Amino acid sequence: MNPSRKIRVLIVDDSAFVRKVATDTLAADPGIEVVGTAADPYEARDRIRELQPDVVTLDLEMPRMDGLTFLRLLMEHRPLPVIVLSSLSQRGSDFALEALRLGAVDVLGKPSGSSSFGNLGPQLIAMVKTAAVARIRRAGVAPTGARALPGRLRIDRRACILLGASTGGPESLREVLTALPAGLPGIAIVQHIPAGFSRAYADRLNGLCAFPVREAVDGERLDPNMALLAPGNFHLMLAWQGDHYRVRVVDGPQIWHQRPAVDLLFKSAADCGAGPHAIAGVLTGMGKDGAEGLLRLREKGASTFAQDEASCIVYGMPKAAWENGGAQRQLPLDRMAAHLTAHFLAPLSHSTPPTPAAYRHE
Repeated sequence: MNPSRKIRVLIVDDSAFVRKVATDTLAADPGIEVVGTAADPYEARDRIRELQPDVVTLDLEMPRMDGLTFLRLLMEHRPLPVIVLSSLSQRGSDFALEALRLGAVDVLGKPSGSSSFGNLGPQLIAMVKTAAVARIRRAGVAPTGARALPGRLRIDRRACILLGASTGGPESLREVLTALPAGLPGIAIVQHIPAGFSRAYADRLNGLCAFPVREAVDGERLDPNMALLAPGNFHLMLAWQGDHYRVRVVDGPQIWHQRPAVDLLFKSAADCGAGPHAIAGVLTGMGKDGAEGLLRLREKGASTFAQDEASCIVYGMPKAAWENGGAQRQLPLDRMAAHLTAHFLAPLSHSTPPTPAAYRHE
């Protein structure tokens, strides 16, 4: 996309109020132009043909055709970056997660009171700018079942897996986590996700993975054969207590404009001695969150990686982690699960498994 050209946005929502507020919010940014609005998917179809937008914002509950059906058809016939605007209800959260599976770039939760929608303006602007440079992907394939181990796991009690992601992360993490076997060390995850959606996302992963996955609760143990996800709008930190890890779920200022922040998880893990026992990675996302923390973990002896550019929806966070030396190697998304598993099939010397030279950080 030409950086000197404004990002052309089409707003699709059956609420005239939401269309007006979203239009006014986006029009205030000099780099964005709202080229049109539509009240339902049929009107949106015609407007897309006529206006050729770069990004579409899409409500999911609309008359004449529901948003998920429209999104499925759009991704099949005219793929475009789509930002979903969804209610924070359980039904809305489930719909939003399905929209991400179908290829939506990101999701923004509508507050229960429509009059406060404008407070989400900065987030919507940032999402539109990220979506404009994102790669469009097809709907993810459902996992085929439990994974078999190629050998015997050897895990010390302080071993852990740490993962961070942003735009494109929900489906990328799903692909990795559902390909992992049971019995691995505890997994701590920070995914930039709106408050209200993280529990539904954890519940969805819990039904797909070979191990329990849940939204983290302050003070709970991170034991082997489980994964804990940072709640939306709260930071997740790791601490070593006696003979086990516990997580801290805390409020606090945003880091890199994010809460939860990947950097805070990674730095807390490095500071509590997890370094030589950990493997950590940064997946797709805009910005630099996670790069500094990954570098600190690497300096403390952790095995580190970043997602490669070709498989990223947005090559921002992984690029930053690669360029600052935090990531020892870059990996395509479809090799991450095997890489994580192989790490714990190695002897307890904490040496990393062989990796092709093309993926090593010089």
